[in-house]
Amino acid sequence: MDIKTFRDLIEWTSNLHGNLSACLADCADKHEQERARALLDYLAKHEAELERIVSEFERQADKKILETRVYDHMADKTIQTHRTCNEHYTKLDFDGICREIFDFHDQVTELYRYLAGRAEIPEAEELFEELLAMEENESMRLARQVGQMNDI
Repeated sequence: MDIKTFRDLIEWTSNLHGNLSACLADCADKHEQERARALLDYLAKHEAELERIVSEFERQADKKILETRVYDHMADKTIQTHRTCNEHYTKLDFDGICREIFDFHDQVTELYRYLAGRAEIPEAEELFEELLAMEENESMRLARQVGQMNDI
């Protein structure tokens, strides 16, 4: 996706969560380990919810802010993830899946932090601070839930 505006960036981030959700759900059905299947199923639902939440930011944001150019800030900030679902997660154990998912969320959080720090207008900074806070809170919730699953 060619990211030129804040709207594009929010849509792209929402799509990343949605694609990850679909991939995790697909892999959950195919994983050999029951514990990993349960984790993948939970993560798929969590990512689908994040897709919805991020889309809601776009729906509620000021239209002028959404059309603000962002592409010059994105030159060196790309998120590394499995863009196509090639059953990658079926080959990982519980801990490997966790590492990859938390790395993904760390990258999204870092992107929002970076963009908030580079925002040229207060409204844009506020939007990215809100997205950052949401992503951080969801990452903490995810860590708690996964920690509880790991204890079982």
